[in-house]
Amino acid sequence: MATHDKQTRDNPPGPLSDLRVLDLSRVLAGPWCTQNLADMGADVIKIEQPGKGDDTRHWGPPFFKDADGNDTPDACYFACANRNKRSVTVNLASAEGQDIIRKLAQQSDVVVENFKTGGLKRYGLDYRRLSPLNPRLIYCSITGFGHTGPYAPRAGYDLLMQAMTGLMSVTGNADGEPGARPLRVGVALTDVTTGMYATTAILCALEARHKTGRGQHIDVALFDVGLAMLANQASGYLNAGYVPGRQGNAHPSVAPYQDFPTKDGNMLLAIANDGQFTRFCAVVGKPWDQDPRFVTNTDRVLNRPALIPMMEAITRTRTTADWIATLEQHAVPCGPINNIDQAFHEPQAFARGSRIEQERYPGRQPPPGDVINRVATVASPLRLSANPAALRYAPPALGQHTDDVLREKLGLGTADIARLRAQGAL
Repeated sequence: MATHDKQTRDNPPGPLSDLRVLDLSRVLAGPWCTQNLADMGADVIKIEQPGKGDDTRHWGPPFFKDADGNDTPDACYFACANRNKRSVTVNLASAEGQDIIRKLAQQSDVVVENFKTGGLKRYGLDYRRLSPLNPRLIYCSITGFGHTGPYAPRAGYDLLMQAMTGLMSVTGNADGEPGARPLRVGVALTDVTTGMYATTAILCALEARHKTGRGQHIDVALFDVGLAMLANQASGYLNAGYVPGRQGNAHPSVAPYQDFPTKDGNMLLAIANDGQFTRFCAVVGKPWDQDPRFVTNTDRVLNRPALIPMMEAITRTRTTADWIATLEQHAVPCGPINNIDQAFHEPQAFARGSRIEQERYPGRQPPPGDVINRVATVASPLRLSANPAALRYAPPALGQHTDDVLREKLGLGTADIARLRAQGAL
């Protein structure tokens, strides 16, 4: 399996190494954003609820395994979005806990939170309260529907957004085909994309702060992102009044651009221009590119019902591997339809170091109560030549860095930290 297996704290400083981020988010959209910032060098302090932590610590199966192969209480989900962060437990419902957050916010460049609209106001930790304490603070709020509009008070979840924004209406087999019904994408795509948009918004606000010296509030909504993600499908509706439906793996505007059966399974053809189609026709020995029905992409889209069955009759005659080897030689875009295990075993995944491993406790055994040390994650796709992603911290155990951060940031001693724990603040 493709693995980059080095704890690279000695890497060149990341481009965001001077950035301090207070992460009050949980689940996926917010943590995805802050992991992007952390990978690029930002010092991200993840605030978690004492005794419970981020919800995704418990979202399983699958769970991490112990040395005997048995499930631990720790879900694998958490690891996907919390690399390079330090975990600190703080009880936001306590006055002492709120005071800790205010003091950390005064030392931070960015706060990221994904509470419901008004959720942090009752703790005095909303933007209006924190901004006067730190006018340079960039405060990014991630919610389901944003801070304005009739749906603002509602909770938002990825599945709900995929349904409400129309993404599910264009995902799944077409009506009349086996299994026809709206389907969600197999990962929480709206959450992940929202995290990416939030990252971009924060970088924009940082650039604005360079000019003005002041921070600002960022309002990122899953609903807005879900609509934006519709891309060409939304453009077709907005400009041509076309309401698309489900087409399985076929593309609404390009053909042939879908899966095809082979002798031993399936493959994917992504023929996106006329030259590629002509080369495909040469490989299979069929003059379809000379047929008036199929000469241009528009012709092929309009006459898809005639073209696809003829192509399927040909693709069924050879194995997937045989087709891919032949078509790649003629620059016809194609590939296997991998499961995730196969994807990580692709030679390209090995070459790119797509799988990385880190130790939670480098050079020592995990403390009592934590049997997890080595954690695998997917390498950051942000590849900067001078400032590559730095692997500093594995996805942390709950509260792993509480004492260290409180000493480092707030100057608290052992007795102070013990007192706060006794008060229920940590």
